[in-house]
Amino acid sequence: MNADLYKRLFKAIFSEDIIALKKIADLIISSEREINHKVLADSLEKIKVTEKPKVNNGFAQYMNDKSVSTGMGSLPTSKRNNMQLVSYVQRDQLKHNMILNDEIENKLVCIEKEFAAKERLSKFNLYPKKKILLYGAPGCGKTLAAERLAWNLGLPLLKVRFDSLLSSYFGESASNLRAVFDYCKNEPVVLLLDECDFIAKSRTTSQDVGEVPRIVNMLLMLLDEYNSPGLVVATTNLKVSLDEALFRRFDDVIEIPKPSVNEIKKLLTATFSAINVSKDIDWDFLSKELDGHSAANIVSIAQNAAKSCVLEGSKIVKREHILGVIKDISMKY
Repeated sequence: MNADLYKRLFKAIFSEDIIALKKIADLIISSEREINHKVLADSLEKIKVTEKPKVNNGFAQYMNDKSVSTGMGSLPTSKRNNMQLVSYVQRDQLKHNMILNDEIENKLVCIEKEFAAKERLSKFNLYPKKKILLYGAPGCGKTLAAERLAWNLGLPLLKVRFDSLLSSYFGESASNLRAVFDYCKNEPVVLLLDECDFIAKSRTTSQDVGEVPRIVNMLLMLLDEYNSPGLVVATTNLKVSLDEALFRRFDDVIEIPKPSVNEIKKLLTATFSAINVSKDIDWDFLSKELDGHSAANIVSIAQNAAKSCVLEGSKIVKREHILGVIKDISMKY
């Protein structure tokens, strides 16, 4: 077991985080299989399946305690007003089910596999991708991809709070950003710079001759120096507005595109999976009608159609429910 996994195991034990412990157990079993310790892996798998939690232990209490500690050190705060610079996203709030084309799915899986195998890679002076930039139109799953990475790697997700980080005081924004990255040096987390246009816009196009270039320079330096035990994931809607130097600092730059017609069909059927739908619905027709919409819009359309069905007292979603929502959306544009 590698040193990072030991640290995560101890933190999960002493914070009584049963969800993280289960994820670590899966990683241990997987790593043992990779080095051909099949008997041990099978034994661990059997324990995982057969053992049940005791009623009165600390973990049972954890399951009923919504305010359990994150198991990490105190989150970084700004020196001036002591406001938190990041927010911690509880594991049970992470969304991680995604429908992507094979190319993007394979890229994300590659990041996950490399990170899980970082100890083996290091023996050959190879290192996993740890600095990821995701770009694309709004609602296509950039933030969701970051959450999925955190979920699959069993890492906490910390989201930078730009409202606290950005300051009108000279040099304070850059100082706050450094405090966030310094915190991550000792904590294996996924650090999410969501919609990083705020702090990474081009120095050449900005009219601000002070704070904006300063914080961009700080971000470039911090990315150059980044050698933390987790990942840093940045997302943006506007690739063209970002500083060109920024792209060279990332290990991987991935475009999250709008869903294809085939992916739209999968999104619709997956969203309607918990409710009965009419057998005469032509999913291919509906998918073509929604071509060009973002993944978030597709899911929203399906959910609104389901709510419309429930509110009128019907037990089956019909074609008319979905077309009605599509019509309402079309009238707004």
